[in-house]
Amino acid sequence: FYGRSIWSYRHTVLGTATTFLFVGVEVGLASIMVNYFRQQGIPTAQAASSLIAFYWGGQLLGRLAGAWLLSRISAGRLLGIFGIAATTLVLVSMITTGHLAIWSLILCGLFNSIMFPNIFTLGIAGLGPLTSKGSGLILTAAVGGGVIPFLLGALAAEVGIQHALILPVACYLFITHYGFSGSRQSDELAPAEHVP
Repeated sequence: FYGRSIWSYRHTVLGTATTFLFVGVEVGLASIMVNYFRQQGIPTAQAASSLIAFYWGGQLLGRLAGAWLLSRISAGRLLGIFGIAATTLVLVSMITTGHLAIWSLILCGLFNSIMFPNIFTLGIAGLGPLTSKGSGLILTAAVGGGVIPFLLGALAAEVGIQHALILPVACYLFITHYGFSGSRQSDELAPAEHVP
């Protein structure tokens, strides 16, 4: 580990990018839900806002279920599976209308539930004395919660909210890739030769 830069650990760098996208898509979906639900037939902003509670509530339920699932499925594989589920739900919302479009988006909260802790755990795995640097790098990527919602809003203004959901789809696909492949540690974790 001596003489190595945290940037030389591929799974940590990809974990940082994945965290950026995850926090961004998590906040981004919540930020557009009121307008999106109104577009899908919910009559008032208040009624649309009340539905967002189910999105966040799904995260709580998913976290509890995820703790049980992690005792049976590896963190990377579970992250990939949940990424596929979230991607599918957003795609369903894109191509449908009404209650199906609404609830498919709300259900994304359920599958968001285990993403951050799994990404974080996978990103700092095997870092040894560099763990604090790796965790700091990954946590800094939470800035995605300010960037992705802005991009999503700008895209929605150009092409409409439903078509703008292609951005969350892209984010979830990257998260899926990280779970199944990008989070794997390779021989770069072998301790580097100490340089005085």
